[in-house]
Amino acid sequence: MTVLDHVGIAVPRLTEALALWAPLSETPPSAPELVPSNRVRVAFLTVGGSHVELLEPSEPSSPIARFLESRGPGVHHLAFHVPSVAAALADVRARGGRTVDDAPRPGARGRQVGFAHPAAFGGVLVEFVEGP
Repeated sequence: MTVLDHVGIAVPRLTEALALWAPLSETPPSAPELVPSNRVRVAFLTVGGSHVELLEPSEPSSPIARFLESRGPGVHHLAFHVPSVAAALADVRARGGRTVDDAPRPGARGRQVGFAHPAAFGGVLVEFVEGP
């Protein structure tokens, strides 16, 4: 079964974003985590059985830094929990869609992730998440 795992929000400064978003969370935010494969620092907030992921660039050349330069802070992607990231990416390609990733890669919280290109979902960047 596919369920919404989180909504990713690009932010220039994680500390300031946590202060803004924390009042909406049902629990304290997660500790900030460096995700080298995506060149970001992230923190998660629990909201209604799902999560909000705040993404701060850890390098000036990271995709999140480029997103912030071109679009400013805001919603970056929707993430769905799936049984298999590899199968979800293969399904997108089988339906004629493009993917950012050819295979799963390490993501936040010790999970495997993979991204479908925004063209595959009507202009929305979609992340598939696998793991506990």
